[in-house]
Amino acid sequence: MNDCIGVILAGGLARRMGGGDKPLVEIAGRPILQHVIDRLRPQCGRLAINANGDPARFSAFGLPVICDSVEGFAGPLAGVLAGMEFGAAKGAAHVLSAPGDTPFLPADLLSRLEAARTRTGATIAVAASKGRTHHAVALWPVALREELRRALVAEDERKVSAFIGRHANVTVDWPIEPYDPFFNVNRPEDLTRAEAIAKDESRS
Repeated sequence: MNDCIGVILAGGLARRMGGGDKPLVEIAGRPILQHVIDRLRPQCGRLAINANGDPARFSAFGLPVICDSVEGFAGPLAGVLAGMEFGAAKGAAHVLSAPGDTPFLPADLLSRLEAARTRTGATIAVAASKGRTHHAVALWPVALREELRRALVAEDERKVSAFIGRHANVTVDWPIEPYDPFFNVNRPEDLTRAEAIAKDESRS
């Protein structure tokens, strides 16, 4: 799916990690963000990082850094909108969004989401695991960007699930063995778990 742009949502406040840029924390000797990039690069024709503030802190990754076009910290939906706007400028039809703190994303993420969207005729395809829907991991049509902007600006909508619920959507479930591919590093103790997963992966 070469007309899809992968957008890594790296604009979180990381309160539970003590603040700062959570995607820059290292596991297995590399920033979490690099793990995310490595997972998505083979799947998407182009990648971008959504983050606010000084973009120079992400310069080592060699990717475009796109900031929110909605003022204030509007959360993941603002990052999705930024991705859609970037995608539209690049001629992409879809955006695949994923948080910047999920280092073990599945290698078949885009292909399975796209297959489900095509099969069902859904507008948005969303990832899930163990009965939990991961609304920030989704395949979105760029054509929704004006509607999403209105929802953010005029309606103050902040819930990703609520916006997705306005449209025909399909959920795609992934197995959680040997680990949940949507495991995210939220707390300091999650780093220990992430290191263990990375170590197991390196052995396989």
